[in-house]
Amino acid sequence: MSSVPDGKKLIRSPSGLRMVPENGAFHSPFSLDEPRWVPDRECSRCMQCDTKFDFIRRKHHCRRCGRCFCDKCCSKKLPLPRMCFVDPVRQCSDCSLVSQRELDFYDKQLKVLLGGGTFVVTLGTSEKNETMTCRLSNNHRYLFLDGESHFEVELTRVSSLQILTDPNSPGGSRASGMLLQYKPMGSQDPEQLRLETAQDHKGAAQWLTAMHKAAKLLYESRDP
Repeated sequence: MSSVPDGKKLIRSPSGLRMVPENGAFHSPFSLDEPRWVPDRECSRCMQCDTKFDFIRRKHHCRRCGRCFCDKCCSKKLPLPRMCFVDPVRQCSDCSLVSQRELDFYDKQLKVLLGGGTFVVTLGTSEKNETMTCRLSNNHRYLFLDGESHFEVELTRVSSLQILTDPNSPGGSRASGMLLQYKPMGSQDPEQLRLETAQDHKGAAQWLTAMHKAAKLLYESRDP
């Protein structure tokens, strides 16, 4: 149930301190599992520059990919919220670029999603619609839709998400709505949800842009 409070606990892993949900079922759908570290015995050289390790050139593991590098190739320390680390952690050059791009989502876009946007909502093929506020839940697991009625969509049950654009906007690129396919709880039959911008077009467009970035992280988390 989305109303169950999410307790947190502090744990120490080989990679650092992490603040994670007490119940694993309440992990954010954007979260990533810690990688398995390449065993030291299997790594005698840096996996990027091929420098041989010795007493002076020590090996370091990237906290995001788990591979083994020299200090020069794994010197950056960046926040890694997708793995719930409390402090910035050591990452290789490739992973640090990915993490840096994701920080924009966590620093800016996530706040927009939590704040919500106002849309005209149509469920399925119904001819009826309702003006509702759509926002991401605090645990990032649900989309809450509130108006005269209320319902919610669990993000892990979303199968596809399409951002609709306004053809009359400059370049035809302004986000004007969202078409979402999902499976309701207790059902394997897909439902369709259509959201179209209402009064605050600018605020709603910002919310849709943030949701598009969230979808990219969501689908990446599902990759094997």
